[in-house]
Amino acid sequence: MSIVSKLTFPALMGGLIAVAASGIFAPPAHAQGYDVATLAQVSDVAHWDQLNVRRWPAAYSQQVGVLGPQAWVWVERCIESQSGSDWCLVRRETTEGWVNSRYLTPGWP
Repeated sequence: MSIVSKLTFPALMGGLIAVAASGIFAPPAHAQGYDVATLAQVSDVAHWDQLNVRRWPAAYSQQVGVLGPQAWVWVERCIESQSGSDWCLVRRETTEGWVNSRYLTPGWP
């Protein structure tokens, strides 16, 4: 066995450990947030489209559900975003997750 093949596996494992330790596979850290505890309506979504509900407050996060246009949701809390709109934790029936706040209009039906 050559020296290259003997060193390849340890180098590969070290690289994987470094990537895992960097947090690339971890959910985003919860930024400073604020409680909302109110109803809101899904807005600015075309009548033929749906709003994606995410597992974590990030556009790259796993989709856990969808909400139709004009749907009413319970907004539990939101977190501040340093770039772009805030993200809010919403619930409707069995769907619960994070949506971008620019698609929510607070209010009561």
